[in-house]
Amino acid sequence: MLLNITDITLPITDPILKYLIVILVVLLAPILLNKLKIPHLIGLIIAGALMGPNGFGVLDRDSSIVVSGTTGLLYIMFLAGLEIDLIEFKKNKWKSITFGMYTFCIPMILGTLGSYYLLHFDWMTSILLGSLISSHTLLAYPIVSKLGIAKDKAVNITVGGTMITDTLALLVLAVIVGMTKGAVNTAFWLRLTLSILAFGLIVLLVFPIIGRWFFKKVPDKISQFIFVLVMVYLSAVLAELAGVEGIIGAFLAGLALNRLIPSTSPLMNRVEFVGNALFIPFFLISVGMLIDFRAFVKGTETIKVAAVLTLGVILAKYLAAWATSGTFKLTKNQRSIIFSLSLAQAAATLAAVMVGYNIIISETPDGEPVRLLNEAVLNGSILVILVTCTIASLVAQKSGEKIAAEMDVKKEDTDNNSEDEEKILIATNSLEKTEQLVQLALSIRPGYKEDQLYALNIINKQDAPDESDKTGKKILELAVQTGAAADIKVNDIIRYDDDIVNGITGELKANKITDLILGFSTKPYSSAKNRDFMKGILENERITTYVYNPVQPLSTIKKNIVVIPRNAEKEAGFSYWLTNIWSLAKHCGGGIKFFAPLNIAPLLNNLNEKNPIDYSLEEFLYWEDILILSREITRNDLITFVLSRPEHRSYNQHMDKMFAYLDKYFRANNFLLVYPIQPKPEEADDFYIKDNTFLNPTVDLQGLGKDIGSLFNRQKNRP
Repeated sequence: MLLNITDITLPITDPILKYLIVILVVLLAPILLNKLKIPHLIGLIIAGALMGPNGFGVLDRDSSIVVSGTTGLLYIMFLAGLEIDLIEFKKNKWKSITFGMYTFCIPMILGTLGSYYLLHFDWMTSILLGSLISSHTLLAYPIVSKLGIAKDKAVNITVGGTMITDTLALLVLAVIVGMTKGAVNTAFWLRLTLSILAFGLIVLLVFPIIGRWFFKKVPDKISQFIFVLVMVYLSAVLAELAGVEGIIGAFLAGLALNRLIPSTSPLMNRVEFVGNALFIPFFLISVGMLIDFRAFVKGTETIKVAAVLTLGVILAKYLAAWATSGTFKLTKNQRSIIFSLSLAQAAATLAAVMVGYNIIISETPDGEPVRLLNEAVLNGSILVILVTCTIASLVAQKSGEKIAAEMDVKKEDTDNNSEDEEKILIATNSLEKTEQLVQLALSIRPGYKEDQLYALNIINKQDAPDESDKTGKKILELAVQTGAAADIKVNDIIRYDDDIVNGITGELKANKITDLILGFSTKPYSSAKNRDFMKGILENERITTYVYNPVQPLSTIKKNIVVIPRNAEKEAGFSYWLTNIWSLAKHCGGGIKFFAPLNIAPLLNNLNEKNPIDYSLEEFLYWEDILILSREITRNDLITFVLSRPEHRSYNQHMDKMFAYLDKYFRANNFLLVYPIQPKPEEADDFYIKDNTFLNPTVDLQGLGKDIGSLFNRQKNRP
């Protein structure tokens, strides 16, 4: 049916016009409010209030708004679980538990006592109101994520604590509902405990298995994104079946898929883009539509309830943040971040209010229903949502900018001129391997500037020019698209050359490349052509060279196995490649198992203190027994061999057999070969390492550890 302008009435029901209005609000709110230094989240909530049924009545809060808004709410919780640093989360789990108990118990006590003694509700209603303000929604999380501080310790503690306090608050709600129905008995507790336990085990143990299988078997990017949505909603449904709110399920789904969706991957970029562009704004607008400004002038009871609950939640959440920062010696800005993230009331608050409002415990003589939570509480809670969301957004923006500025200062302190020299060249002639080679580059180096990542295709003049040119353009187009999907620019280069080695070497020099990534040849290394190619490439000793055999996506890797030869720590490029391999494991999930001489343990410990990861070290000295390691490798592992060019300290003659071993025994596995920078002693002073520490046979492991830490800090603080 065509839209007739004379037929337009309020609220607008035409789906095209309705969505046009909503999208215009989503578009204009950030632009207008950024000029006023106001977080756009507040603008979307206010816009929802003005356009909603309790405002000017432009739009109705119908099922389409509710469905989109619910997806946005689940998205916020899912992203919180997806972006959390699992290693830091494990490291800070007791801190998260402590904060979760602080931010649940303090509001619970204050809210219950305030509701009973100030608002004169009965104990059951008071306890429900206490649980109402003890929960919180990570509404300010998109602000924190956008500022680039999502991995800060305070954010990790708060996100972990959110799961605890929301679960406890929703359990209180479930118990209150059960008590109104007279069903709180041993069977009730047994059923609730078993259902929650079963739900948690299914999501955290089964979902990763399903996800790893799906991402390995289905390369289509659209299907992968739809799969993520399915898992989020499925987890939310399972949570509700278990007796808790769907937001808990969405958060656990994020944790379950965390390692399968690396932060540098195109899929993560798509997930964040769709959520921040559509679903989360719809949620904020839908929250605003619940606000009824007229309720505050109808009587004093609503104002009284709103004032007590608002002051109570602000005081209680601040005390919880203050207690947490004092217990764990956090900074003032980190305390503010904890306060802002834990203040906003929306998801669980709405759930508790609506459930309590719908529970009728008796009737008046006139037949009017007596509800567990009356209209004054319903309307007052909406005001609590507006005020807390506003304060949370403002505080998160202000304190988050200060923390981000502190990170920038640290970055300036740790950066040196060599960072600008770090450039990666991906030399590829295979359409099948290109995407994974680019993903390897994105994983070993989290952030790039415009001129730091290159993709090269060499076209032999003797080949059919038209066909080779067409294939080369397809390969480079795929490389550029893969980088663009992760918001990284890949500079594409086509070079015509009769000699592939000369072509690659020429581009290495022309673009001042420091790292070269190659795909492992599909042809046996025994062919003279392959041997001559690798020999020619490795003659350039001032380049870190990676040779990668991609069998499955890096995101589906469960464990990283790294084999390091003797004296590798004495080579000039040791700290450089080690931080890259560490970053690869960090961004793709899974721990690292090192097979190496035990004397590198202090170096690994030092690096682990600055960037925690699950790792272990097992002594391995005899490369003639390299095939023994095949017992350690499973199908979903990545094994990395650190090799050496001849006549260098870490070289041994058994390395000459590596390509034959790989051809024969490891073709079905993901493996990576690393040839470190190995400049000659007279070249070492002006290349990365400023002294001869690495070239000294009696190397100072303590000093080397500090150097590794410095290199890591440079990578960690990249944009």
